[in-house]
Amino acid sequence: MEGIVDVENLRTMQQRLEAIDFDQIIDSGSIAQMISDDSLSVFPQFVNTERPERVAAVLAEGKVAFIADGSPEVVFGPTTLVEFFSSLEDYYLGWQVASFTRLLRFFAVTFSTLASPIYVAVLTYHYELIPKDLLGPIIGSRIMIPFPPIIEAVFLELTIELLREAGARLPTKVGQTIGIVGGIVIGQASVEAGLTSNILLIIVALAALASFTTPIYQIGNTIRIIRFPFLLMSAWFGLIGIGAALLFTIVHLLHLQSLGRPYLSPIYPPRFADWKDAFIRLPFSWMSSRPVYLRAQKKKGLIFLKQIKNMILMSS
Repeated sequence: MEGIVDVENLRTMQQRLEAIDFDQIIDSGSIAQMISDDSLSVFPQFVNTERPERVAAVLAEGKVAFIADGSPEVVFGPTTLVEFFSSLEDYYLGWQVASFTRLLRFFAVTFSTLASPIYVAVLTYHYELIPKDLLGPIIGSRIMIPFPPIIEAVFLELTIELLREAGARLPTKVGQTIGIVGGIVIGQASVEAGLTSNILLIIVALAALASFTTPIYQIGNTIRIIRFPFLLMSAWFGLIGIGAALLFTIVHLLHLQSLGRPYLSPIYPPRFADWKDAFIRLPFSWMSSRPVYLRAQKKKGLIFLKQIKNMILMSS
């Protein structure tokens, strides 16, 4: 949007689009992969959306968007990691409800990523961390299991992924039935056959459920993938391995960029003025200024609203 967008962001987007040398473009999502700052990263660096009101909102903030002919999705950037946990419905609800649900998403993603690895690490290396009240149920659930915790964890995780992929490829009603019935039948059969423990089955099921709380599908796929490296590191080195995997992920995010802008903003570099719409969502009276990291030409949104009002009055 002219007069708001940072010219450098617009020029970067135009240069990358013009530099594409490919015979066929299937979809706008393919273009987003071609112009990403780091094509080897599992983290998405652009947001795809089919909602026109979201595109209008990000353009008013000062972002850049493009759409491909024949594609229903618009791709916009630069984006940040925090933005993938923000839903457009957060701005339709009261700020208290929106802040609670957004914090719930962050907790759910953390639980989905670390729950199974922590279980494997504790049972493999750190028995002393198990409370005495839980020691009996855990021993009882694993007394007939012939496999180490990492084998049964990977088995259950792969089973969940197979059910999820099968449900996505089948018709809607059949897919929902396969997901629910298949999960119950396979889970109960694996526990009765002594392949997995019931406690780990509950943890994996809750972790899979928590991964569905992400409002943007792209980051949900990322959470599904990074769980497996965390699982392997927990089996090899215990909690130290989980810490190493977590540090590697943080370092990778610190180096990641979207259209040349920091991917972890406003966390790092710290932009405290942008925290009003990061982990929580404050009232609209506190959100009249545009995000600092976008470097918009006009910092205040009220000026833009006045210009629109004047244009409407002039046209009438």
